Amino acid sequence: MCIPLQLKFAVLIGATACLPLSHAAVAAETYPVKPIRVIVPSSPSSGPDVITRLIGGVFTEAWGQQVVADNRAGSAGNIGAETAARAAPDGYTLFMGSSQQITGPLVFDKLQYSLIRDFTPISLIASTPYALIVNPSVQANSIREFIALAKAKPGGLYYGTGGVGGAPHLATEMLRTMAGLELVHVPYKTIVFALLDTLAGQVQFSFSVLPAALPMVKQGKLRALGVTSMKRSTLAPELESIAETLPGYDIVGWYGLLAPQKTPPAIVHKLAAEVLGALKKPEFQERLRMLGADPIGTTPREFGAFLVEQNEKFRKLVDAAGLRAK
Repeated sequence: MCIPLQLKFAVLIGATACLPLSHAAVAAETYPVKPIRVIVPSSPSSGPDVITRLIGGVFTEAWGQQVVADNRAGSAGNIGAETAARAAPDGYTLFMGSSQQITGPLVFDKLQYSLIRDFTPISLIASTPYALIVNPSVQANSIREFIALAKAKPGGLYYGTGGVGGAPHLATEMLRTMAGLELVHVPYKTIVFALLDTLAGQVQFSFSVLPAALPMVKQGKLRALGVTSMKRSTLAPELESIAETLPGYDIVGWYGLLAPQKTPPAIVHKLAAEVLGALKKPEFQERLRMLGADPIGTTPREFGAFLVEQNEKFRKLVDAAGLRAK
């Protein structure tokens, strides 16, 4: 039987078109066949680092492959983000992102990455409020007293952050603009150094994720005045929400797993399924809550929509505070 030439080409093209899909499906089915590296844009023992190690344990238990946390601290997380954005999109390099990496590109035009453009979202894992932490010498025991003190000493209060444009910086800028304060910014390489200098009295206050500061607060070495979330934190319910004094104030930190753009969708969804499975387990949820983080868990699509919403929220804040740099 003679098969028309056009039909032969159609069959050939159809078969060829199926090849990439088949290859991707096989790759996802066998993935992972070697250790996975997760780039963490902050120092060891930081929030993103601890969350990475928790999620890494989930992957290792499921697939038997080692998960390595690759800490790349500096520049409010921008160094780690740029490194991850340039990594091969094969599922073996992932990125533990946070609100820090949304704000960086909004402040600095020359950064070589965009969390939305250069990454594929996997899952939003958890969120946590920041806390306003002061040196015990600061004569304020509440948010209201702190604002009154700052107004009485314009330019007299110094605050430390992990870098210009990071979420703690913007949390302070939101406080400054909403309360009409004059404050002096002292940026450090990481938030750990900012906390240490707050402890030493070199700066008067800083914003930190609550779990990182609580041990020093409980020891009386630092004083926590309030949290940045709209509602009080279950980790420290005695701390007021800043919104109780400044209605509308609301900014939280979050942790989410991402992969370099063009990572095969089948691998992305395989990773997301493991994260979501872990987040449904009460014992895993409890481990997160003990760290002061509220479990979330989203699909890749939901996480992508969240990133767009966060980008718009912080863009408005950066513009209002006049923080954009070149």
